[in-house]
Amino acid sequence: MTRIIADISVSLDGFVTGPDPGPDNGLGTGGEALHRWAFSDDPDDLRILREGTARSGAVVLGRHLFDVVDGPYGWDDTVGYGAGEVGRPAFVVVTSSSPEAVRLANLDWTFVTTGLADAVATARERAEAASSAGGKDMDVVLMGGGATVGSALEAGLLDVLALHLAPVVLGAGTPLFTGGAPRALVQRSVVSTSTATHLTYDVLR
Repeated sequence: MTRIIADISVSLDGFVTGPDPGPDNGLGTGGEALHRWAFSDDPDDLRILREGTARSGAVVLGRHLFDVVDGPYGWDDTVGYGAGEVGRPAFVVVTSSSPEAVRLANLDWTFVTTGLADAVATARERAEAASSAGGKDMDVVLMGGGATVGSALEAGLLDVLALHLAPVVLGAGTPLFTGGAPRALVQRSVVSTSTATHLTYDVLR
C-alpha cells in the first residue's frame, strides 16, 4: 500500500529553515543544525534515514526548494535525497511554470503546474509503478518546503507526518505550520538520539 508521508526536520520553535534562506543559503542562517541527524553516525539516525529513503518511490517538493537543491550550492553526487543509499526516486515539483533548464539532469524530474493535489497524484502513480517493478510497497514522500508540507496537511492529503525535531531554537525562519484547519494525529513512534527526536504520527482523515 502506497502511503503519502510528509518527512521534514524542524526546530523546537517550529522552523524548517533559519532566517534569510535562499538559493545560496538553502537552510538559512543556523539551519544546518536541523539536519545534523542525517549526517550522524548514531545507529538509530542511520536506520531512520536508510529506511525512509528505501521506501521512497517518489518525492514531492515545492518550487522554492527545487531552486535551492538544483542551484549551484545545492545537491551533488554526495549530498542530496538518497545520496549514498540504494537507488534514487522520481522527483515531482509543484510549480507555476517549468524551469527552462535543470542542472541535476541525471535525476528523474516531473514538473506539475496544476497544484499540489495533482502533484501528489502524479507522485502516487510513480510510487505505485516502482512498487510493481520492485515487488515491495513504496511511498510518496513530501520533503518540503514548509509551505508544501503545511498545505498538504491542511488539505487532507497526508497519511503520515514524520518530524525530526532538532535540539535547536532558531528564533526565525520558515515556519512549518502557519494555521489552517485543525488535524488530529495519532502518535506511532518516538526515537530519541543525540541529534534529534524522531516523531511519527498517523494523520486522521
